[in-house]
Amino acid sequence: MKVDINIPDSLGEITLEQYQKYLKIQDENKDEKFLAVKLIEIFCGLRGDHVLMMRATDIQDIVNIITDMLNDTPQLVTKFKMKGKQYGFIPKLEDMSFGEYIDLDTFMGDWDNMHRAMNVLYRPVTDQYGDKYAIEDYKVDTAEQMKDMPMNAVLGSILFFYNLGMDLSRTMLNSLESKEANLAQYLISEENGGGINHFSHSLKGILDDLKISLN
Repeated sequence: MKVDINIPDSLGEITLEQYQKYLKIQDENKDEKFLAVKLIEIFCGLRGDHVLMMRATDIQDIVNIITDMLNDTPQLVTKFKMKGKQYGFIPKLEDMSFGEYIDLDTFMGDWDNMHRAMNVLYRPVTDQYGDKYAIEDYKVDTAEQMKDMPMNAVLGSILFFYNLGMDLSRTMLNSLESKEANLAQYLISEENGGGINHFSHSLKGILDDLKISLN
């Protein structure tokens, strides 16, 4: 039987919801053959019984392609389109409200609720002036729609925080205590790591605890 299959070409073609679904299955079942079928079923949109009709070598090749893709090290995605609407990364982290900080700090390391963290970081763009843009105010009840966002934006935003060595809790709480605290200055200061270029950790090494891997 001939099987047509659409293999994602990039992380931008994989959604957060697909990844969450696979992680949940991975947590509940450790059988590698079963997980290989589920991986292709979820990320390639193929029925499980059709996957079973494929050649074993083809299945392994596809698993390797998607695994390598999810172990990539994407850059921060500042804007992306989802269902015809433009979304932008929060322009000024130092202007984040305490409520936004609490939700981000609570959900950032929880894959079951990662869409809630992304709902803090990415909002619909309302105005744009060249490279600068404004986004909508934070709304807690829009989190579910973020499950459709692309994984390159999800992983890129997570890496943004980890690569900068940012301690959200300490920085944000300090900023509440001192009006002079400035998160942007903290992120680029030599004292706190020398900026983005100072860090060279791989995605797998940094995010092992968050399970950014299919191995």
